[in-house]
Amino acid sequence: MTASQTTASSSRPFVDLDAVQTTVDAVTKNRDLGQVRFTMHSQSSGGLSARTQTGALVQAGQADESRRGKFTVHSDEPVALLGTDSAASPAEYVLHALAGCYLVTLASLAAARHIDLQQVRLTLGFDIDLAGFLGIDKTVRKGAQGITIDVDIDSPATRDQLENLIQALEHTSPIRDTIANPVTVTTRLT
Repeated sequence: MTASQTTASSSRPFVDLDAVQTTVDAVTKNRDLGQVRFTMHSQSSGGLSARTQTGALVQAGQADESRRGKFTVHSDEPVALLGTDSAASPAEYVLHALAGCYLVTLASLAAARHIDLQQVRLTLGFDIDLAGFLGIDKTVRKGAQGITIDVDIDSPATRDQLENLIQALEHTSPIRDTIANPVTVTTRLT
């Protein structure tokens, strides 16, 4: 099974390099500003669906409560996977998170390298073998077997410049790093 999503962006400029540099300077001077916690609050909304809202954004120990409940996302599973297909699936949200992070990271990296991005299109895939999740085969991983991202960029930059940009993207994207490398996930009953 493959879930895929294409994301395009064409707003110009993609990112303000001066704003990026101001942020780098601020975090360099005050490392506490680099300590950020995103929070969300979720509850079941019938069947396999969930309703999740943004919580406070905590930076340097200070909570920005203005984000609490500001955005709501819903998730469900396709009918073929026992859901009602009322919203994107959790796997598709993983792809969306990766797409969003890739676009932010690409824009920042391109600006720093003075590469003009006219449009970026991403096609993402999330491959899973349900035999793992369903307990049919204990040797099969329960999560993704692989994630693919095809990047199509309209830019006057050379192919070498764009390939170097993609290499840097893979080493810089926080969401890719989170997915590709072990991270401590703690689940607690409250």
